[in-house]
Amino acid sequence: MKRFWKTNLIILVVIMLLTQMTSQACNVEKDKTEKWKNTATSIENRLNSLMESMTLDEKAGQMLQSEMNATPDDVKKYSLGSVFSGADSYPGDNKKEDWIDMCKKYQDAAMSTRLGIPIMFGIDAIHGHNAVNGTVIFPHNIGLGAAGDTELMSEIAGVTASEMIATGVNWDFGPCIAVARDERWGRTLESYSEDPKLVSKLLVPFIKTMQDKYGITATAKHYAADGGTGWNTEYNHIDRLDANISEEELRKIHIAGYEKAVKAGVKTVMVSFSSWNGVCNHENKYLIQDVLKGELGFKGFVVSDYEGIHMIMKDNLYDQVVAAVNAGIDMLMEPMHWKETIDAIKEAVNKGDIKEERINDAVRRILRVKLEMGLFEKPLGNQNLAAKELGSSKNREIAKKAVRESLVLLKNKNNILPLKKGAKIFVTGPAADNVGIQCGGWTVSWQGGMDNNGIKWTQGSTILEGFKKIAEKNGGTIITDEKEAKNADVAVVVIGEKPYAEYEGDDGDLGLYNGLALDGNQKALETAKATGLPVVTILVSGRPRIVTDEIKDWDAFVAAWLPGSEGDAVAEVLYGKYPFTGKLSFTWPADVKQLPINVGDKSGKIPLFPYGFGLKTSNRH
Repeated sequence: MKRFWKTNLIILVVIMLLTQMTSQACNVEKDKTEKWKNTATSIENRLNSLMESMTLDEKAGQMLQSEMNATPDDVKKYSLGSVFSGADSYPGDNKKEDWIDMCKKYQDAAMSTRLGIPIMFGIDAIHGHNAVNGTVIFPHNIGLGAAGDTELMSEIAGVTASEMIATGVNWDFGPCIAVARDERWGRTLESYSEDPKLVSKLLVPFIKTMQDKYGITATAKHYAADGGTGWNTEYNHIDRLDANISEEELRKIHIAGYEKAVKAGVKTVMVSFSSWNGVCNHENKYLIQDVLKGELGFKGFVVSDYEGIHMIMKDNLYDQVVAAVNAGIDMLMEPMHWKETIDAIKEAVNKGDIKEERINDAVRRILRVKLEMGLFEKPLGNQNLAAKELGSSKNREIAKKAVRESLVLLKNKNNILPLKKGAKIFVTGPAADNVGIQCGGWTVSWQGGMDNNGIKWTQGSTILEGFKKIAEKNGGTIITDEKEAKNADVAVVVIGEKPYAEYEGDDGDLGLYNGLALDGNQKALETAKATGLPVVTILVSGRPRIVTDEIKDWDAFVAAWLPGSEGDAVAEVLYGKYPFTGKLSFTWPADVKQLPINVGDKSGKIPLFPYGFGLKTSNRH
């Protein structure tokens, strides 16, 4: 009997000791997880605690960014680090309520995981929160470069950020700080200027306002020399090709902006599809690890572009993943192959093809950004800073200011501008009454679109509506019937380009009637000329187009760029309510054969208008 009780006593003591050890182990694990949730401790302490608690599966998941085809359950199961909306994907009816509901479901799933790490939801908000119905659409960057207003850049960032927060989106794939050096490039519209000094000047207030004031993570893109690629006559393209330039030019022209962005605190950098001297940027360890993270001291994380690692000339996904991660890319944007990419990362670590230190560095960078941006506490952003409604009149007024400042007056014979408010104006041209054309690409969808049968592509006002509004208030007359044009005092012709984005916008011609020029440009110009009236031409475009042969027939010429949703502001400047103040942020070529032509060139090429040109007018009224 004594032996029985002694045996049971020993068993009881062992059980108690095991229970205590288990409890202590649980408490240790609990301490670890609770420590990184403690906002009173430092970011580094929270980060260290979190990293110690992570498995390889969880680390690999954090390095992946999927498209919206990944469900909230997928986010939970695979510990995904990010989800993004491609240019043609949106929830429900693409309204604010649809977006905030979707983002909340994603975040709830992420926060319900073992470690509760929030996702970053990314989107290309490159001229306003442009993917969502009803938002304010600002002029594309080329117009903002012509405005050259740093305070305006801060205001634009604030409006964009507030509308993003209203939809629950916390990561902007912007600003694009490309320095476009050849106007045939379809992304020229996304570039502030051919001059890196102006680009650097404008990117800083945008980044600081977006991140520091509104808590939206910004992205400097596309690293590096996306705007320095050369035209390929065989493929008739320039986008995503090779920048065959010296390192001196690379640094002076194309990396200078990244140095400013890093100093401004930008949290993410996106790699370019293009290559530099034959080496794909997505596998260029020297540019990413040595220059960006080393020399420039970038502490945030590097993300690939849309399936960008597939630009790496390797036989399979595994080798592409290994090359990209070892080159320094921290997060992989893989809309279609995110599961396979997670598997590839884990396999590469187990095989030793990717060192665990590189994985830890990538994940630490990603998590540091999430911690620094307060996503663990407010994964949907600070809702106190959210726009109460999308497209408010107050925010649209800031967009109108941007339009006014971006317009560049290039010719003004006999001071025909500003127009008299009581004048009879004949307004014609395919871009006169079309919000979609004004907004260009990256508006609701990737390639944008045009108004159809009176239905606007997105909410906004057209240039023609602006003319009518002013005329009605001031006893003027707007004529749109060409049969009545002879009764007018002046003809205003609004011509332009079809909406486009990226390589779809590559155009080796840049004429007014070929390539991506709008159908109807030629007819409208001929009609206006036939009236015998003074002709004012407004060009709506994402870059300079060749107008050398036509401009002699125009009394005035205005570059309106892609003004966005507030087209009526164009009319306000032409009528003299506000003065012309914009200056060319790109050299205007006289002939496409001159390209590339840029400020500071010593080629002796004579442009139609030099960089920085722009006539001024005073307010008539």
